[in-house]
Amino acid sequence: FVTDVEHPAAGYKKIFETVEELSEPIPAQVIGRIPPWLKGSLLRLGPGLFEVGDEPFYHLFDGQALFHKFDFKNGQVTYHRRFVRTDAYVRAMTEKRIVITEFGTFAFPDPCKNIFSRFFSYFKGIEVTDNALVNVYPVGEDFYACTETNYITKVNPETLETISKVDLCNYVSINGVTAHPHIEKDGSVYNIGNCFGKGMSIAYNIVRIPPTQKDKSDPIEKAKVVVQIPCSDRFKPSYVHSFGMTENYFVFVETPVKINLLKFLGAWSIRGANYMDCFESNETMGTWFHLATKKTGEYQKLKFRTSAINLFHHINCYEDNGFIVVDLCTWKGFEFVYNYLYLANLRENWEEVKKQAMMAPQPEVRRYVLPLDVHREEQGKNLISLPYTTATATMWADGTVWLEPEVLFSGPRQAFEFPQINYKKYCGKNYTYAYGLGLNHFIPDRICKLNVRTKETWVWQEPDSYPSEPLFVASPDAVEEDDAGVLLTIVVNPGAAQRPGYLLILNAKDLTEVARAEVEVIIPVTFHGMYKP
Repeated sequence: FVTDVEHPAAGYKKIFETVEELSEPIPAQVIGRIPPWLKGSLLRLGPGLFEVGDEPFYHLFDGQALFHKFDFKNGQVTYHRRFVRTDAYVRAMTEKRIVITEFGTFAFPDPCKNIFSRFFSYFKGIEVTDNALVNVYPVGEDFYACTETNYITKVNPETLETISKVDLCNYVSINGVTAHPHIEKDGSVYNIGNCFGKGMSIAYNIVRIPPTQKDKSDPIEKAKVVVQIPCSDRFKPSYVHSFGMTENYFVFVETPVKINLLKFLGAWSIRGANYMDCFESNETMGTWFHLATKKTGEYQKLKFRTSAINLFHHINCYEDNGFIVVDLCTWKGFEFVYNYLYLANLRENWEEVKKQAMMAPQPEVRRYVLPLDVHREEQGKNLISLPYTTATATMWADGTVWLEPEVLFSGPRQAFEFPQINYKKYCGKNYTYAYGLGLNHFIPDRICKLNVRTKETWVWQEPDSYPSEPLFVASPDAVEEDDAGVLLTIVVNPGAAQRPGYLLILNAKDLTEVARAEVEVIIPVTFHGMYKP
C-alpha cells in the first residue's frame, strides 16, 4: 500500500476542527445500493470539540468525546451525533474553560479562586479524566464509551444519550483499562490494565466481565481478575493500548514506553502536568512478551524478548502446532509515537507534516512467533518450525528466548494501522486477511487489505479524501473468511461543495465500492467503534 499521493491542499486539517452536535438524525444521500442484509448501526467515537472558549486542547487525544451513528434501514441511511456528557465535558461547558486535565492539555486552576483554595485543591487527589473519546463496546445488554482510564460511560446506542459514569476501580483491582477489550461469543469481556501487585510493586491485571446475567444484575458487579502479569519495572508500568488473546492464552507485549508514576503523582500535585509529561522511554529494556493461560490464570515464566518497539494495536494471535503466532502493527524504536500527534503538528501544511513524520519511528507490520515448548539445551538454535514464516526464536545462554519478526508490510512512513479482521469467526484463530487504515506520514488517506499469508495487498483511495478505521461486517450467508462481507468507514472530503462527509461501504473481497451515504456536514476524525446489528 505504498502511496505517492500528496496532500498539498491540506484538507486533512478539517478533520481536526470543532463541529456541532445534531439535535436529531439527518438523512443521507445514498449512491449505489446498500446490501439488504445490512440492518444495524455503525457506532464511532472521536474528538469533536477542540477548544473551550479561548482555551485550546493541544493533543489529538484531548478533544471532547463525540458519538457518531449511521443507521441502516430499508436501504436508507441516517446520520446522528452527540457529545458524550462526561464530567469533563459538562464542567467545561458550565465553567466555559477546560476544567479536567486531558492527555496532552493541563487544566489550569480556576482563576476566580484565591491562591489558598487553589493550593489546597492540588491535594484533593488526582482528578482523572472520563473523556470517553476512543471506543465503544458492549457489556451485557449495555453499551459503554471509553477512554483508557478507570472510567467508562454508559450510553444509549439508539438516542446517543449519556446514561451514567462507571468507575471500574469500585469493582476490580485496576488503575485503568484499555479501550480494546476482547469480547467472546458468549459476551464475556476481557481487558487489561496496570495495578499495584505484591509488595506494592506495579503489575498488570487481566480482568473478566461475565456475559448477561440470568438475574438481570449488572455483569460489571461480577468482574474479577483472572491473571496477574509482573511488570519489568517496580514503579514504571509500560503504556498499554491493547493485548492479544488466543483460544487458550493471553498475550501481553510490554514495550519500553513507560509511565513514571512518581513523576505523575509528584508533578501533578505540585506544579501541574498532563499525562504526556509523565511518559519516558527505557532505552535498554527492549520489548518483553508475556504469556498466561486463560482457563487456569497461570503466568508462564518464559523470557521472550525482542528489540524496542512501540505497539498500539494487535491484529490477531493464534496457536499452531505448539507455537503462538502474534501479528502486530509496530513502530520501530523506543521513542513514543504520541509525541508526534500534537494537533499543531497534524494541522501543519503538507511539507511540514512530512518533515515531522520523517523524524518519527518507522511503522511496520510484523509477525512474531513464540514457541510454547522451550528447552535450555537448544541454545543457539531457531526454535520455530512452522513452514510458512521466516520469524525466528533463539535460546540464549541465560534462558532468554530472542525473537526476530517476519515483516508482513513495510513502506517509508506508510503505516497499516487501526487493524480489523473478521473478528467473530477468526479472533484467536489462524486467519488470512487483515484490514486497516493507511496512514501517509500520519495522515489517514486510504483503506488497505493485507493477505498475511502471501503479503498481497489491496487499496481504496481517492484524492483529498480522509477515511477512518474500516470495520468488517460479515454477510449472513458468508462461507469463506472475506466472502460477501463489507467494510464500513467514514470518509471526509473537505473540498466537496455539497456533501463533504460520507459513510463508505466497500466490498471486503477487493475493496471496490458498494455504496456511499453522503451527508451535508463535515465529520471530524474518529478512532474506533463497532457495528451493532
